[in-house]
Amino acid sequence: MATLRSIPLPGVRRRSKVAPPPPSFQHSLLIKAAPTRVVAAFFDPPALAHWWQTARSVTTPRLFGVYAVEWEPTPFSDEILGPLGGTFFGTVIDYQTTRGFAVADAFWLPPAGDPIGPMALEVSCAMDGPACRLRVCQSGYEDSERWQHYYEVITPGWHTSLAALKHYLEEPPTASEREARRRRRV
Repeated sequence: MATLRSIPLPGVRRRSKVAPPPPSFQHSLLIKAAPTRVVAAFFDPPALAHWWQTARSVTTPRLFGVYAVEWEPTPFSDEILGPLGGTFFGTVIDYQTTRGFAVADAFWLPPAGDPIGPMALEVSCAMDGPACRLRVCQSGYEDSERWQHYYEVITPGWHTSLAALKHYLEEPPTASEREARRRRRV
């Protein structure tokens, strides 16, 4: 028996199923810090080591600057991606000290295996009441199990790191953190 939904009506188009958007990472949070401090934390090597757990970084806050961060390889191996860690690098295509930045042609080079990319990383900041609204978006996708799994792996990592960034910028450093920062500068 035909239902009202299955009877074609003249002049009425049926909507075709729209494919879901490609996976990406998007997150927004409030940080009680000036936007300049938030943006700077993405380019300062000691800050990156603290909140993003990077082993090394070369980040140049200017148009066409390099943006490269490296993590030590993990002692475990993911079933699809292999060991995690490695290097994320790209080119800064927009930089504003008070508003954020964008990195294009970014790739993740895992410690073993083929790179994943190209991607884009967009970071924006704007005052939202007494705090800064930080928005982070990492995008780029190829229709494959590896890419899908990549976003499944990085999403909780981003959440943890951005919570650490918030803590880093909002809480005064402990005596041991101040000493560690001082040693890194020397």
